[in-house]
Amino acid sequence: MLPDHCKDVSIREVDFSLTEENIAKHIVDKKAYTRTDHMVLRHGDRSAVIRVTKAPGKELFRPIIEHEILSMPEDTVYVEDESIDILNPAAMVALASEHPGKTVVVQGIFNHVSFVEAGMRPLRLRVLDTVPPYPSKMSVLVERAIASGYVDLPILQENEDIDLNDHEPEVTTPSVMFPCKASGLHSERKVYFLDETPKMEEDVTLIGCDLSQRIFRSVYRRDVDLINVCPWDLIPDDDVPTIVKCCKIKNGHRIDGTVAVVPWGATIPEVAEAIVALFESLGETSTTPSERPITLTQVP
Repeated sequence: MLPDHCKDVSIREVDFSLTEENIAKHIVDKKAYTRTDHMVLRHGDRSAVIRVTKAPGKELFRPIIEHEILSMPEDTVYVEDESIDILNPAAMVALASEHPGKTVVVQGIFNHVSFVEAGMRPLRLRVLDTVPPYPSKMSVLVERAIASGYVDLPILQENEDIDLNDHEPEVTTPSVMFPCKASGLHSERKVYFLDETPKMEEDVTLIGCDLSQRIFRSVYRRDVDLINVCPWDLIPDDDVPTIVKCCKIKNGHRIDGTVAVVPWGATIPEVAEAIVALFESLGETSTTPSERPITLTQVP
């Protein structure tokens, strides 16, 4: 439902109305370039997409012996957007998702042309992370990893945020503590930040994770009420492929069922490798462009 490469797609301006009869009539005895498997036919602002079969041979141009209509003008959308990398499946399905039920032809970067056939099934990837700051770090890392070209899968990124401020009303102590200072955190209570190791004696509630609780105990030599906001612990039990970051992972990544977990300070290559590994474990395959390796190791 997505051509292997834009080199396999030919775009042709035609001088006839795009009906099934006219397409069949005018494709007879025509030749196609050896790499051409699909044609986008354009008549004015109307488009149709066909798949072609060529006669065997080694010639650069060979006769078309069969054709199959993939979409007619009423089911085809033509988009010109030079920001789209048409060789990036994720970018293509994200655009196609804006036109459900349609075959979407895209003239993208460098004027290259490809298309997404109607019915293309994107692979959902939930990105779960805490905010503020906004946007979440994980959502940006995933977006950049997908754009890098190392993730050759039709992924539709779905960002879900765990807003630390939403948990503040759960606090019953006179003060609240967050793991670190971030723009956008607020409370009517006195606010502390663990990374500043402030002096304090009153009861406080920590909005953080298991590691931040352990750090608190180590610094203050006492226990603390914890509101757990670790993304790994808060993943819904719905089997949606999900990626999170967690301080328990030191490097590389870990696959835990339908979840990919990367370090808190993950790099773009680590995130890309984790996404590929996740979907491979779920039965989806991926080949990185030009077989470019990402030389990272998976956490046991």
